[in-house]
Amino acid sequence: MSEACQIEIRRLKVKTYIGVPEDERTGAQELLVTVKITPRVGFSETGDEIEQTVDYAALAEGLKVLALAKPRKLIETLASDIADLVLSHPLVAAVEVMVEKFILPDTECVAVHLKRSL
Repeated sequence: MSEACQIEIRRLKVKTYIGVPEDERTGAQELLVTVKITPRVGFSETGDEIEQTVDYAALAEGLKVLALAKPRKLIETLASDIADLVLSHPLVAAVEVMVEKFILPDTECVAVHLKRSL
């Protein structure tokens, strides 16, 4: 039996110092981050044990720490850093990242998307 599984953290609010102009990075901005995680094993194989899957509460906190850790110019860079962090988990096979920034007038947001797998 084949099983396609994903864990999704949708639109997590993170604070970060980001922007191309230096003055834009002087104050923290709130961005939204969505990650879709493909685990190495199916949900039916976890044995109902947190150690056999991704602790999404711990990951969410790690994403907040990562976002605030250093200033960046591009949301593309933040998305790549997030993908690296998620893929460093031994039980993760692939990740999709979306970062939303609220910067352009007359738009809901600007978003970047990244898919990466091992």
